[in-house]
Amino acid sequence: MSHLIHQLGLPQSLAYHDVYSLTEPSLLSFLPRPAYALLLVFPVTPTYESFRRSEDAPLSPYAGSGPNEPVVWFKQTIRNACGLIGLLHSVCNGPAKNMIAPGSDLDTLLKEAVELGPEERAELLYRSQALESAHAEAAKKGDSVAPDAEANVDLHFVAFVKDQKDGSLWELDGRRKGPLKRGVLAEGEDVLSEKGLELGVQAFLKREEEAGGGELRFSVVMLGPSFE
Repeated sequence: MSHLIHQLGLPQSLAYHDVYSLTEPSLLSFLPRPAYALLLVFPVTPTYESFRRSEDAPLSPYAGSGPNEPVVWFKQTIRNACGLIGLLHSVCNGPAKNMIAPGSDLDTLLKEAVELGPEERAELLYRSQALESAHAEAAKKGDSVAPDAEANVDLHFVAFVKDQKDGSLWELDGRRKGPLKRGVLAEGEDVLSEKGLELGVQAFLKREEEAGGGELRFSVVMLGPSFE
């Protein structure tokens, strides 16, 4: 994932890191801070699908566009592309957005995307040769075989980012009706802080646990400064 964002136009000083614990101080302390974004990877369970449908039901489909949007949100229309959508959400919002190199592939893509509505943005991603090439090159460096586009994959990615302007914590998921504001973080709190986790990742895990489904497989990846 780090290789992919570097190809697209982010500096080497930015990288993704595995988060091995959400509660153990010794395992959290070695992660470089601040945490700019979190990516939660989880199985799509009946509990999650039921919650998603019920929370989305009263909401109108997001129709935002332009430079005054609180966040840049991408609707997912490409099957099995939730990882790529999550990655884009994590680097096109928050502090990472300001680190995109001018004139880079991601800079060009983002400038075009911001002016478009959700459907047009989704089409832009689908047609992007630069994104497809970078994604394919990065996939070669992975340790597992990438699934076919039509394969039935039960894992999903969701991004959590903090708005630099007002501290809002946003949940960004291309399968939802739009971006979801989960609360507000103070100036010194990032997405991996106690409150950031409480409003974001741990709120999701709590719903699964209380539902009694017994499905608590998940992984968390943090976007932040590199170790170098």
